[in-house]
Amino acid sequence: MSTAGGAPLLTIGAVAEMAGKSPSAIRYYEQIGLLPPPVRVSGQRRYGASTVRALAVIETAQRAGLALDEIKVLLSAAPGDRPAIARLRDVASRKLPEVVALIERSEVVRGWLECAVRCECPDLDQCPLFDEPALGRLRAGGGGRG
Repeated sequence: MSTAGGAPLLTIGAVAEMAGKSPSAIRYYEQIGLLPPPVRVSGQRRYGASTVRALAVIETAQRAGLALDEIKVLLSAAPGDRPAIARLRDVASRKLPEVVALIERSEVVRGWLECAVRCECPDLDQCPLFDEPALGRLRAGGGGRG
């Protein structure tokens, strides 16, 4: 059996292998509406090549930090859906400040850990790294003996 465009329909195993996903993940994405219900042939799921592309979109969006409901908005686009790019921009503009804040926080933590690696304090009670404002000093570029 093949799709309307003549391409052969794929089994869930073939799609899973091509996309680097497990069949259970594919069934889960169907269950929550990220993927449309597949065609059934003799009771078995069959997929077009567009499913492999949708799974690539899901994986890329997840790596970018998007939640499944945000990904669902992106995947709701039909071919040639010009407003889909506007939805992508909207999701990205809402997500970007979160990622920037996460990066800033990670840089502060990295600075604290770098100071902790060099710490020569005799014990934790005397270490300024555990003073409450220690992370604030690191953020401001300062630091203590720690």
